[in-house]
Amino acid sequence: MFQSWTCTASCATNLEIRSTLSTSDKKDYISAVQCIQSKPSITPHKLAPGVRSRYDDFVATHINQTMTIHGTGNFLAWHRYFTWAYEKALRDECGYRGYQPQYWAWGKYAFDPLSSPIFDGSNTSMSGNGAYQKHTPIGVPSSINPDITIPPAAGGGCVDSGPFKDFVVNLGPVAAVMDDVPTNPQTDGLGYNPRCLRRDINEWVSSSFTKDSDTASLILENPDFYWFSTLMQGNFSAGIMGVHTGGHMTINGDPGGDLFVSPGDPAFYLHHSMIDRVWWIWQNQDIAKRTYAISGTITLDDLPPSRNTTLNDTMDLGVNAETMTLHDAMSTIAGPFCYIYV
Repeated sequence: MFQSWTCTASCATNLEIRSTLSTSDKKDYISAVQCIQSKPSITPHKLAPGVRSRYDDFVATHINQTMTIHGTGNFLAWHRYFTWAYEKALRDECGYRGYQPQYWAWGKYAFDPLSSPIFDGSNTSMSGNGAYQKHTPIGVPSSINPDITIPPAAGGGCVDSGPFKDFVVNLGPVAAVMDDVPTNPQTDGLGYNPRCLRRDINEWVSSSFTKDSDTASLILENPDFYWFSTLMQGNFSAGIMGVHTGGHMTINGDPGGDLFVSPGDPAFYLHHSMIDRVWWIWQNQDIAKRTYAISGTITLDDLPPSRNTTLNDTMDLGVNAETMTLHDAMSTIAGPFCYIYV
């Protein structure tokens, strides 16, 4: 159990929409991300031979736990803690002055994501699209038996603009969505497999599944935690990608479209800060009933069948943070957290 302290609205960190921040604030965050990408890994080599940096430590943790942190009762709490731990590393190890990075407000640029300050390729962005590379349509949840087919957009190749155009992806793939992604030397994706960052930023996805109206409907029409969390992640057989999958597949590419390796794209954390914000808004519609609401099992889509998630279940982020219960991650102003969204 984390030691508690007084956290009030007056002292809580305000998380800001990225497009409203100053140039210096954006550059400060970018510099911290580049710093964590340059620091040596602390993951034992035998556990993940492909890790080369502190940034990779977080990617490896996500790869290792993918099947028990998606389509599960702990999905939201686990990713809240994971995102917070990453941001804490930026502060503690790289001098980041903010308390949390900015979130990606999907709806603001849902009809033109490449014009977003996050993806416009400027020196204050999270880099732009990939160079055009012809590729096949992408199926969700898989191209083998797709329920939803994503048409190719104007990218698909290596990112060629912005601060992360030379970033090297070291881990994965595990579930690649792009053509011609080099195979990892290990089946678990944890071997060393250096390659460029690829994106195919997709307006069809963002305009179909991440509009403000999609977010509002998710919050207002689902008072039950199970359905809120489930539909956030998508109902693929009904043709619904959900804002979670929709955000990832707006970025698309390699590793952004890979369920296991998606934190390998630096935009992952802005996306999951927005996921956390949507949960926070949902919780605040009925604080007494929703703050500690939990439902679901401990395996992806309950395959194989498993027990129900409980608030006493623990989250282990390996070398990145200490073990914590779900209970301690349910409020943004309790446990180790002290932040609110604006």
